Amino acid sequence: MAMMNPTGRAALLAAASVLALTTVAGADTIRFWTTEEQPERLARQEAMAADFTAETGIEVEVIPVTESDLGTRATAAFAAGDLPDVIYHTLQYALPWYEAGILDADAATEVIETLGVDTFASGAMEMAAVEEGYASVPVDGWTQMIVYRADLFEENRLEPPTSYENVLAAIEALHNPPEMFGFVAATKVDENFMSQVLEHVFLANGVSPVDENGFAPLDEAATIEVLEFYRAIVEASPEGELFWQQSRELYFAGRAAMIIWSPFILDELAGLRDSAPPTINDDPTSTELAGMTGIVTNFAGPSNPDGAAWADIRYFGVTADADTEAAQAFIEYSLSDGYTATLAIAPEGKFPVRQGDSENPTAFTEAWAQLDVGVDRRAPLGDLYAAEMIDEIVGGLDVAQRWGVAEGQLALASNMINSQVINRLVREYIDGVRSAEETVALMNGELSGIE
Repeated sequence: MAMMNPTGRAALLAAASVLALTTVAGADTIRFWTTEEQPERLARQEAMAADFTAETGIEVEVIPVTESDLGTRATAAFAAGDLPDVIYHTLQYALPWYEAGILDADAATEVIETLGVDTFASGAMEMAAVEEGYASVPVDGWTQMIVYRADLFEENRLEPPTSYENVLAAIEALHNPPEMFGFVAATKVDENFMSQVLEHVFLANGVSPVDENGFAPLDEAATIEVLEFYRAIVEASPEGELFWQQSRELYFAGRAAMIIWSPFILDELAGLRDSAPPTINDDPTSTELAGMTGIVTNFAGPSNPDGAAWADIRYFGVTADADTEAAQAFIEYSLSDGYTATLAIAPEGKFPVRQGDSENPTAFTEAWAQLDVGVDRRAPLGDLYAAEMIDEIVGGLDVAQRWGVAEGQLALASNMINSQVINRLVREYIDGVRSAEETVALMNGELSGIE
């Protein structure tokens, strides 16, 4: 797809925006489905929609839909010819809905080209890429993170935990239980947390159980590297069935050097949520631990030096039943003049996948960093964390990956993850039930039977 110079793209954007808004000014109402149904988040979306209406005359009916019901509701509405105009949806629906005819990829691609392809995070774009362009328009996302004690790494002259090698070196230097655990790994097999952490660790080493044809046998040598690494971080963890709760509690108490967590920990780290306070000192509102913390989003194994970031991306889809021009105008507004309001719905979990525009390539990243986060107290992320950490948080979206996305096999990969076969067999390997080679063979045998 040809790229336009920034000046030309800015002129096109201005002209297209005026044309789109003029063309659709007479439209009555569009319907917008959103899974952000919590009352405060819903109110923010309704306020943003009202601002759009004031500017364009197009009414927006904001309709909350429970995320677990989204797939069945969309399928039923499609069959009835009664889809909404715009759907805010998760990554898992982008390609299947496009293939089913629910989404209008041409309309989404026009929006992206109007706003500027190169203003979006490349990883988020690649996940929605189809033959005609893009199934949906990326809106926001978050990347899983290695959260680590940057102060201890600096004191011990350790490199940040950007690779298997660096993590193991840090464990060697910092693991001193029970005062300090080198890591707190996920070991509770029936927790989705373990599934997310393991997929991140597998992706980091370039290992996937699918290709464009479906199931793909795991590479034995690279998978053994994954297993041996995971066993090492488990051995540096406390005993027991560990999931998100223990990792957060131990890190907050100053007893863990590294954990893997979502960015929803960022406001809690800074003492902004009373239900999950840092306990590293006597002040539950202290920002001390936040100041000691670093994060890594892109993480590499020995067989994949470029590494990978595990991400959850959300999209705006223009549907097959949409008032197309009105829907496009709403999405363009939500990702330009209204983008800061879009991100403000929940800044700690809505990283800007559109980082700026042709006039300022970092405009939206800068605005996002100044949005208040927190529950019982609020403060901007940019006041709590250093600029380079903010850059790392947002930069993970450029290299974001998930099993099956690039191959068009996200549904199959999701079924494999949800079966918890990988969780169970990794745990059995760690517990000494069988060798690494036997574990890889058994994984391949069991995963090959999943459809």
